[in-house]
Amino acid sequence: MLKLEFDEKEILETIDKIVKRTMKMDLTWDWPCGVAYYGIADAYEKTGNEEYLKLLKDRVDELIELGLPSVWTVNACAMGHCLVSLYKATGEQKYWDLVMSKINYIRNDALRFGDSVLQHTVSANNDFPEQCWADTLFMAAFFLLRVGVELKDEELIEDALNQYYWHIKYLQDANTGFYYHGYNNINKDHMSGFYWGRANAWAAFTMSQVGGILPQCYLYPKFMDVAGSLNEQLAALKLVQTDNGLWRTILDDEGSYEEISASAGIAAAMVTRGNPLHTKYINKSIKGLLANISEDGRVLNVSGGTAVMNDRDGYRNISRDWIQGWGQGLALAFFSQLLIANQTEKDGAL
Repeated sequence: MLKLEFDEKEILETIDKIVKRTMKMDLTWDWPCGVAYYGIADAYEKTGNEEYLKLLKDRVDELIELGLPSVWTVNACAMGHCLVSLYKATGEQKYWDLVMSKINYIRNDALRFGDSVLQHTVSANNDFPEQCWADTLFMAAFFLLRVGVELKDEELIEDALNQYYWHIKYLQDANTGFYYHGYNNINKDHMSGFYWGRANAWAAFTMSQVGGILPQCYLYPKFMDVAGSLNEQLAALKLVQTDNGLWRTILDDEGSYEEISASAGIAAAMVTRGNPLHTKYINKSIKGLLANISEDGRVLNVSGGTAVMNDRDGYRNISRDWIQGWGQGLALAFFSQLLIANQTEKDGAL
């Protein structure tokens, strides 16, 4: 069992500050909003605070009324997470109809390559031909899994696990355990080939969720790859945690800055995985992450939107001066997970 050191009252107050500040942002229907509102939905589910549900529902209803994008993308499917949560909390069919429109897009229209691997898309264009990015695991694969489990749809579950399986094969470095940001199937390479911090957070966080969501996960052969990949990744990540309890925007580059969205996602994965040997690393993260929350609930030192950059300086020089939806959402996921950290038994064999 994890032996975590935190003040529950302080964590609840921190969650509340982050939720309130996030709702002051003018986020629209795309992935920054999707990650932020995933965090708010998660905070609602973990705390039971009905105010968070109302804030989320009112804003999503406003966005729906104003009109949604006419074309979905992999990135925009991130908004499906809060829709699943809203449907489960309210039973309102309009949310589920939008969930299924995104599922229909992923099933029938999203660009794929190789063994039905989702190509990462950010617009209606063929932005990154035959490229898979770690980001897709949060935006689409995790979403597919949640819907597949909700519907008991084995085809969707298998598609989700197939995305995890191939993203692991394409992106995880067997020598280090770290994840590359992206893979180009045309050139058969990892492009600039850096271990980007937030890519590792997307991978670790989403893989940590699978076992708790998927009933009888051990009966799915590809889940064993998810469990094995996550265990190796977390064992490697703990070794590059900084003295401040954080992770850098390039994991193994001491000249790159500590980045809070990556740190929150990685730490949240450790909490969810529940390996007692990670206790001391999580406790360092609690202090480091709390130190990066402003009095008004802004998550500080979050890097801006980041493509697969051409070189080391491309990653090092991404601004971290502004509030970002993904920073707010991943921080909420971490602090919310702390509240239930020891409520479920973890299977050490997986």
